[in-house]
Amino acid sequence: MFDIAIIGGGVNGCGIARDAAGRGARVLLLEAQDLASGTSSASTKLIHGGLRYLEHHEFGLVRESLSERERLWAIAPHIVRPMRFVLPHVAGLRPRWLLRLGLFLYDHIGGRKRLPATETIALRDHVAGAPLKNGFTSGFAYSDCWVDDARLVLLNARDAADRGADIRPRCRVTRFARTGDHWTLDTPGGQFHAHVIVNAAGPAALEVSQLGGVATGRRVRLVRGSHIVVPRLFDHHYSYFFQLPDGRIFFAIPYERDFTLIGTTDRDHDGALTDVRASDEEIAYLCEGANRFFRKTISPADVTWSYAGVRPLVDDGSGRPEAATRGYDLDLSSESDGPALLSVFGGKITTYRRLAEDAVDLLARRLPALTGTRWTGDVPLPGGDFAIDGFADLAQSLGRRYAFLQPPWTERLARSYGTRAFDILGGVSRFEDCGRHYGSGLTDREVAYLVEQEWCRTVEDLLWRRSKLGLHLDAAARRLLAAAFEERECA
Repeated sequence: MFDIAIIGGGVNGCGIARDAAGRGARVLLLEAQDLASGTSSASTKLIHGGLRYLEHHEFGLVRESLSERERLWAIAPHIVRPMRFVLPHVAGLRPRWLLRLGLFLYDHIGGRKRLPATETIALRDHVAGAPLKNGFTSGFAYSDCWVDDARLVLLNARDAADRGADIRPRCRVTRFARTGDHWTLDTPGGQFHAHVIVNAAGPAALEVSQLGGVATGRRVRLVRGSHIVVPRLFDHHYSYFFQLPDGRIFFAIPYERDFTLIGTTDRDHDGALTDVRASDEEIAYLCEGANRFFRKTISPADVTWSYAGVRPLVDDGSGRPEAATRGYDLDLSSESDGPALLSVFGGKITTYRRLAEDAVDLLARRLPALTGTRWTGDVPLPGGDFAIDGFADLAQSLGRRYAFLQPPWTERLARSYGTRAFDILGGVSRFEDCGRHYGSGLTDREVAYLVEQEWCRTVEDLLWRRSKLGLHLDAAARRLLAAAFEERECA
């Protein structure tokens, strides 16, 4: 018998699992596919307040989000890092004074301490101005943070498991029902029992509710955000925040050393959730948007990779998808209904930890097993037990200890695993001792760690969620990696 059964292995589900396990609950997490296989690996990969949300008067959400930036950076300094964004002024769109006012609020309402403040820049003299077309002469540079979104999910799951949670990817719930003082959950792999269920299925939350015959008065708006990845358009480390004439915005972000990530769109999604992808129209839209600003033009033929995620937003009646709130709603069933069901609607990756705290606080009123207090804001995620500004020192230490690693490989391992990179490599003294090399420093030792510690079961899990090596490994390396997974299955 579990105290809590969580349905959904995205960032909210894994965040709740981590928080609840750390407060003493016996936690089961069930995910139909791979962890982070949906929306949580398909974001713009930013820990940010949401500058554009100020226009929609979402001041509380922006404040809460901004307060999380440096907290998440502190507990996961390997997968979260500060980033400077350049916002060019565009004649005929939002006036300079409005942009500066918004950025002033952005700097001051969220408790910023370490991140640099906004500055006005002359693009003709700034490194970020060189890749832009003529006509963009001034702008602003402000701070936010970048995150490896899929690894954020996996590290929360790993920490939950380290604290006793039972994490079960590829275990689809087919039915659940109240049975006396607890819930019974049916899956192809067996039946489970729990005192409380948390429905954290994201875009599929309403579908999951139907599996239990549970009515909900909540309405969810499914909004698709699509992104493209192209060969890099600039060599510096700044990112861009661009305005478009239709009122929308998009980002252009340095990505995986050799690429530029461009996104996102906001389109209502009315298709299936099993095959979410960027449409040809969205890809063309993002290319056209980039071509308004960059000297180097791109077309859909230049797109190396595209992806899309469906955001499950609380339906607040907004006319345009980009205006819909990114806040969250926690719906706890009445005590008179019997065993508790908590349904999670909405949210954004930046506020996942606060959402999890609020969810577990709500459950604590109904579940005596939850005895601890809030703790996740101060305890590092796995591998993040080093100084907030200590990544360079960590990478150098890893490079000294394993001198056979090439510098790009060392940085990738440090970024992905933090201090746990030392656990992966262990006592090896030669590269040959790591087993087969698939490229980019990926070896059998790392593959074994991902399989044994991070629930990695397929090549796709490894290439696109545990890492983004799908952008770097060639066809021969992928075939070799596929063979390695087949060997494991047969062993």
